[in-house]
Amino acid sequence: MENQLNVTLKACEEMIREGSTTFYKAFGFLDSPRKEAVYVIYAFCRMIDNAVDEPERSPYTLNELEQHFKQLEAADGHFIWPALRWLLEEFPITKEPFFRQMEGQRLDHHLTHYDTIDQLETYSYFVAGTVGEMLLPILHDAPDETVTASGIWLGKAMQIVNIVRDVGEDRGKGRRYIPLELLARHGYTEEMWKLGVVNDAWRNAVMELIGLAQKWFIKGLADINRYPRTSSFCVELSARMYAAILDDVVAHDFDVYSRRAYVPKLNKVSIMTLLKLQHGMSALQPKTKASSAVS
Repeated sequence: MENQLNVTLKACEEMIREGSTTFYKAFGFLDSPRKEAVYVIYAFCRMIDNAVDEPERSPYTLNELEQHFKQLEAADGHFIWPALRWLLEEFPITKEPFFRQMEGQRLDHHLTHYDTIDQLETYSYFVAGTVGEMLLPILHDAPDETVTASGIWLGKAMQIVNIVRDVGEDRGKGRRYIPLELLARHGYTEEMWKLGVVNDAWRNAVMELIGLAQKWFIKGLADINRYPRTSSFCVELSARMYAAILDDVVAHDFDVYSRRAYVPKLNKVSIMTLLKLQHGMSALQPKTKASSAVS
């Protein structure tokens, strides 16, 4: 039984290793079973996302994922179900944030062009702020309302990074997440967006959105010192490396139509080194290959 569980959790680890080197590196410093719990959450959230964005490659539709999750005790046919059963038994996590994330992903079926910042913030909460709610019972021993709020802000900030980074990809899918009111404020038209025009109006509009993300990152990291030390390091590391994507956007003259912004490996190493010093964890090494969730 223990061996089956470890195989199941290893499959979740493989999903995060392939899907997000940033999160894999950042949360690989956690001890077991916190580390494996993060991997399970990532794997299920990735499946929810893929059910909407890549339905032809997804083993389940979004409705099927929701139904299996509602009846989790009986769900089988995929490694995610025993992994989720383990997760909910091991940590004080509720199902509600997962259902809210599914609700947010459903928005992509009918809300493809955003008009207001308020709409964008609501969407960012449902698809990413909820991830903060999922992770907090794993990363923090007793998260109160203040810490939970910070975790939600952090998730929303990361979603803004996703939106800025993926402008070109999302346009190809017929989606415009950058609100029309923001574009209009800077004199950038929807026709310009369709053509992928990079001009001063575009730069100013994206810079305003970057400023919003930066404000949300500050709110998200406001209570970082209240986490257990390793958790605080991992959370801040993931946040700083993700925020650095926005620096790459600026460095490449705000062209997010023809290229996908990323953080060079050397920059990630520099961020990690600095944070290890700041958190007093210079000797800390990732544990991605060393430990097991069950003994």
